[in-house]
Formats: sequence, C-alpha cells, structure tokens
Amino acid sequence: MKYTFEAAIERTEDHGTIKIPFNVWEICKKEGAVPVKVRIENAVFVCNLEHLGKGYYNIPVHENILKNFTTGKNYQVTFRITKSTTQDSPYSTANPIRVIDSMAVVRQPYDGLCGQSCVAMLAGITLDEAIEAMQCGEWQATMDKIVTALNYFGIDHTEEIIYTNGKPDVTLPKCCIIMEKMGRFSHYLVYFDGKGYDSNLGVIEDYDMTKIKGYLEILA
Repeated sequence: MKYTFEAAIERTEDHGTIKIPFNVWEICKKEGAVPVKVRIENAVFVCNLEHLGKGYYNIPVHENILKNFTTGKNYQVTFRITKSTTQDSPYSTANPIRVIDSMAVVRQPYDGLCGQSCVAMLAGITLDEAIEAMQCGEWQATMDKIVTALNYFGIDHTEEIIYTNGKPDVTLPKCCIIMEKMGRFSHYLVYFDGKGYDSNLGVIEDYDMTKIKGYLEILA
C-alpha cells in the first residue's frame, strides 16, 4: 500500500523532516520501527520513520537529498512500508551511488552469492561490500533483499517483476536483473546493453531468453 500527501520539508539541526499528516498506527496498522521507501517528486530513498509518539511520525530527509529541495515548500510525498528494517541511506535516485553507464562482472568465489554479486555490479562496489550492505550470506539473497539494497544505494527500478517463464521472444530492457530457475533456488545475473553479466560465467554475448524465469528492470 502506498500513501500520498502534500507536505513541506522543514529543516532541523542536521537534516530535514516531513511530518506525516495522519496516525501511522491507525492508518497503516504498523507500530514500532517503521522502514519505508519514500518518493518526493523524482527523488526516491529509504529510511526509518522518526517516531514522535502515540502513532505519529516524521520522515527524515538526509542532507544529500534535502539539498535538491526548498525547505518550507509543499511537495507531493509518497511512501510505502517495506518488509524489513533498513539503515537510513545517504543515497537516493536523485543522488545514486553511481550512474549506470557501463557494467563489469563481479565473480562469486563459490555458489550462493549471485544476488550479492548483482548488487555489487550495479552499485559499482566489491562483493564484500555488497554482502555487508545486504547482511546476508550464501543462498540468502532473496529478491526482497536485493531490492532493499538497490533502494539503499539509490538505484532506481520498477516496482514489479515481469515473469516471462522461458518465452524465447522476450525483449529485455537496457538494464535488468534476470532470475533464472535453478533447482529450488533462483540464479541472478545482470543484463546490460544486450549482454548478460553472470557471476559464474562472466560476460555472455548472446543470452538465451528461454532460461529466464523473470526480470526486474533497472532504470539506468
């Protein structure tokens, strides 16, 4: 469920805040720590809501994001509650960790780290850094955890996975994460500009579309 409203960004001593104009406990049926994905115009970022008491919360706005907006001015704000607690991020889609204009393979040293390798390729970081950011080891990188990491690094993506289930005539977007069916697990790889980037096989010049279970488009 997404929640949309208009509100002004106010400046505090070290960051900005947006006051949510309704009781989160009553409307969202969520108490305690509330991790969210927020959109303000074209900027998308993740954070944990700041609890003010009795079900009311603020959205904290990091300085790197705040610099793109005018404090005191009303903006359309949309947020949705995510499944897991996340660290407040210094990145957003307006200020991503990098602009994805090229791709380099990140190899996994052993099986079970393909999801983390995809995050490393897209974010331009090492595999160890991706594992630390995702806080998961081998065979633990679900698509939910991959998406949470993409949100943290400000890597924009669509909100749905397109399931093609082996159709041979699929036209993939310029950049996406591919899910291949591999036993009871999914194998993840990056597709960029007509080539596959696989943590096991390296660069695949001519990718076989019949292997695809589904894909998540990366808005590079």
